[in-house]
Amino acid sequence: MFRSNRFSPVLAITIFSFAVLQTRAQQTASQPQSTEQTQAGKPQSSPQERAQVLRQAQERVKARRKLRDQQTIQDTYTHKYEGYFGGNYLRFRPGNYLQHINEAGWHAGVTDYAFGKIGITVDGRGYYGTTYTGPNQYGVYKPSISQYTFMGGPTVRFFEGVHWGWTAQVLAGVGHGNFGTGTGGLPPELIGLYSDGNSFNLSAGASVDYNLSPTLALRLTPGYLMTRYGSSTQNNLGFTAGVVWRWGRQ
Repeated sequence: MFRSNRFSPVLAITIFSFAVLQTRAQQTASQPQSTEQTQAGKPQSSPQERAQVLRQAQERVKARRKLRDQQTIQDTYTHKYEGYFGGNYLRFRPGNYLQHINEAGWHAGVTDYAFGKIGITVDGRGYYGTTYTGPNQYGVYKPSISQYTFMGGPTVRFFEGVHWGWTAQVLAGVGHGNFGTGTGGLPPELIGLYSDGNSFNLSAGASVDYNLSPTLALRLTPGYLMTRYGSSTQNNLGFTAGVVWRWGRQ
C-alpha cells in the first residue's frame, strides 16, 4: 500500500504545540497556589495591634511636642527684665462741665521680675488731645491739652503659654496736666478747663501678650486711669498697645 509522508511534519508540530500549551497551563495553575502559600507564611497583624501601634506613635509625637513647648515656655519666661513701648488711647474729661474727648499718645516702661512671676514696673505715658469748650467771650474754642503720668507698682504674670501670656498690674504715681498750652496765655479755668498742675494717678490694667519669639511679643492692655485735677476725680478708660522686649535670662 502506498503511504504518504506529507502529514508527518504537521503531526509533529501539532503534538509539540499541545505539549507547550499543557506546560503553560500547569504553570499558571500553580502560581495562585504559590502566592497563597507565600501570603500564608507571613504573619498577619490584627486590627487591635495596628491600632496600638498607631496609638503609640501618636503618644510619642505628643510627648515630643510637650517637651518642645515646655522648653519654649522656659526660654520665654525666665528673662528677668521686660521693656515695652508703644501708643495709647484715653477717654478723658478735661473739665468738670466739659464733654469727654479722645486723647492719644505714647507709653514706655520697664519691669524687673525680681520675685519670679511678680515684677516691679516703672511706667511713663504722654496723652494729647483737643478740647471742645463751646462758644465763649474769649474766642478760644478748641484748645489743645496734654498730660503726663509717671507711675510704678507691681506686675503679676498669671498665665504663661507658648503663644500667649497674661499679666496684670496696678500702678500709682504722679501726673502733670497742661491745660493752658493752647489757650494763647488765657487761664484755662476761664473756659472750663482744669488748671495746670500735678495730680495723683492710679492705673490698673490686664495685658495680653502674643509671643513672636521668646524675646519679642506684641502687647495689648485695656485699663483704667484715675486722675485728680481740679479737686475732683476723673475715671478714665483706655488702652495701650505696643511691643515687648525681654532680656536677661535667669
